[in-house]
Amino acid sequence: MLKKYFLNNKKRNFSTASIWIKGGSDMDNVGKKGINKILSSLLTRGCEGFNNFTLSEYIESNGAELNQEIFEDGISISIKSLNEHFSKLFPLLDLIINKPTLLEIEFQKVKKSSIDSLKKDKENPFNICFENWRRIVYSNHPYAFNTNGNANDVSKITYDDVLLEFKNFKIRDKYLISNNPEINGENFGTLEKKTFEEKSGSVNHNLSPMNRFVSINNDSNQTIIMIGDQTCSRRSSEYLPLKVLESYLSYGMSAALFKLFREKHGITYDLGVHYPIRSGNAPFLIYLSVSNKHALFAFELLSTLWKNLLFNPLTDSEIFLAKEKLKGSFLLGNQSLDEILQRKIQIISYGISPISEIDLASKINEISSLDILKLFNKYFPKPFLSISGGEKICFEISNIWKKNF
Repeated sequence: MLKKYFLNNKKRNFSTASIWIKGGSDMDNVGKKGINKILSSLLTRGCEGFNNFTLSEYIESNGAELNQEIFEDGISISIKSLNEHFSKLFPLLDLIINKPTLLEIEFQKVKKSSIDSLKKDKENPFNICFENWRRIVYSNHPYAFNTNGNANDVSKITYDDVLLEFKNFKIRDKYLISNNPEINGENFGTLEKKTFEEKSGSVNHNLSPMNRFVSINNDSNQTIIMIGDQTCSRRSSEYLPLKVLESYLSYGMSAALFKLFREKHGITYDLGVHYPIRSGNAPFLIYLSVSNKHALFAFELLSTLWKNLLFNPLTDSEIFLAKEKLKGSFLLGNQSLDEILQRKIQIISYGISPISEIDLASKINEISSLDILKLFNKYFPKPFLSISGGEKICFEISNIWKKNF
């Protein structure tokens, strides 16, 4: 049966329900990268009793929102409305999941939109730099690819391919969560159980520096640097210590990256840490953007910071502040019902039971500087580097990289 969860939150004047379908772009077959993105978009463009226009009109006339999003590990479809209209709108989720129209004319529109989106991504140096980084980090793993796929594959995806993928979609595990206690998930039907192969990659620290390096030249006055590696699953006990590390590096103006690159030297346009929730080995990377004239200096600063994290534990004051900021970020994330539901249903699909705020704070408090030091040496002794910049700058950084990493 459909797995259902009710969030017993304080009374609100609106209701929301979200379906999480296990398996997203990680289910794309070779040569069909982007097919699940097309399918997820197509699902919300008409279902039994509604074409694309009447579905949109029905939702909007009730002041509701229908959203869909694809992730590496799953597809999210949600609907939100005032309580007085929710009983009419909630059945749409069943129709969208189980009885979509999947019209060929709508497929052509969605396919074109995917191709346009991929072309737009190629106009952004940050996107290009990140795509290059995760290709060398993950190689042929599903996390190596954009959830939108790639233009070459998408252009070859046919309508019949999508209909075939929908047959696969129908037997994937699905999870329903809502803040409305009156909904009935039984009408989603019986689902065939399917166990998905775990697709966690292995961290390879035996690669040479140049096999952990990629660069692309651009003609702008901007150099983009991304450095990091794959880490662990959200299920791992190492997830929270890595969140503390993320907090230390990038949360607020007291963060190590902000103080080093902006406050002390004032040389970055954009900087931060990318560490998303994943069922498999999640990426953890530091990214920054600087002017070309500061690129070499910025890389030297980053290299020094990296080595310091490899050899020196955080001070008591640094880890205390990092843990407090992390706990604060979790509390901030609980202010939005949509965020709460999305986060809970996603980790439930990974086989994790949500824990209370008290238990979460307790687990964070137990993390020590030595835990962080050990994890940094486990995952980041030989990181992967991606650069987008001028040809001369890329060459000079590659020489420093070969010597130091």
